[in-house]
Amino acid sequence: MKSYTITVNGVAYDVTVEEGAGGAAAPAARPAAAPKAAPKAAPAPAAAPAAGGAAGAVKVTASVPGKVFKVEASVGQAVKAGDTIVILEAMKMEIPVVAPQDGTVASIDVAVGAAVENGDVLASLN
Repeated sequence: MKSYTITVNGVAYDVTVEEGAGGAAAPAARPAAAPKAAPKAAPAPAAAPAAGGAAGAVKVTASVPGKVFKVEASVGQAVKAGDTIVILEAMKMEIPVVAPQDGTVASIDVAVGAAVENGDVLASLN
């Protein structure tokens, strides 16, 4: 665990971050000297599957955190291994996310502009 002191709008917070958690738990923040409680951030809404909940056997996941720049494939489209399904934007670079094997796109689970983390499911194939 690592501890940090972060100042936001003049209020100091002691933050402890657990290493190796893989993003499973949010870090806990407590005010060091706060005359009032800091506002809590609203949780990010979960992306709804575009295919109405259809899920395929093969998950296509993000290899880097970033933003969905473009969705190249559509539900029901046949793809071959290496075909681009989604393009992510990370650090001003466009990174194609490709089909790991031949199949049919069962669902597209993200929308253009959505923020994604490493390992998030972007689409699924049958």
